[in-house]
Amino acid sequence: MVHREPASPWPFVGMAGLACALFLYGASVLIAPWWAVLVLVVLWFVFFAIACRWWTPHPRRLPFLAAFAMLFWFGFVLAGGAWLDWGP
Repeated sequence: MVHREPASPWPFVGMAGLACALFLYGASVLIAPWWAVLVLVVLWFVFFAIACRWWTPHPRRLPFLAAFAMLFWFGFVLAGGAWLDWGP
C-alpha cells in the first residue's frame, strides 16, 4: 500500500492571494497610466510563474509571495502617485 502525504493548504492560499493581487493590478488602470499597468501585469505573470514553480517543492513560500506581490503593488502605485503625479 502506498502512503501519501496529505495535501498542504499553503499553495492554495498563496494562489488565492495572487488572484487577489491580480485584481489590484488590474484596478490600477483607474489611477495609473497604461504603461504602468502593463508593467504590473507582466510582473504579476512573473509572480505566477514563480508560484507554479514553487507549488510542490516550496509550498509554504507561496503565501509570502502573494503578500509580497500586494506590497509591491502598494509601493509601486504610491511611488507613482508621489513622484510621477498619477491620480484620478
